[in-house]
Amino acid sequence: MNDCDKLRLPDELSGVHDVFHVSNLKKCLVEVSLVIPVEEIQVGEQLPFTEEPLEIIDREVKQLKQSSIPIVKVRWNSERGPEFTCEREDHMKSKYPHLFAEKDIPDNNS
Repeated sequence: MNDCDKLRLPDELSGVHDVFHVSNLKKCLVEVSLVIPVEEIQVGEQLPFTEEPLEIIDREVKQLKQSSIPIVKVRWNSERGPEFTCEREDHMKSKYPHLFAEKDIPDNNS
């Protein structure tokens, strides 16, 4: 099985890289109010906007059969408005350690 897939993009988005790794996929429930028409998407030589995490707003531990996984809820800066995702705590700590040094993170399991 191939771990990469190629997107079929319209000609207007020919500047967007069309290959992605399946590990980048996340479940998405489409909310019609958030759909952006293709005409409004502008792709330049340099993409100046990068989504970055703003803060960790919650923490919990997902209990599996033989292990537990610390998960954090992250608030991101997004051009579309506030965006929240749940991420593995160890991944976020390795990429964004400054988010964990600033303050205590709430823990719902206390």
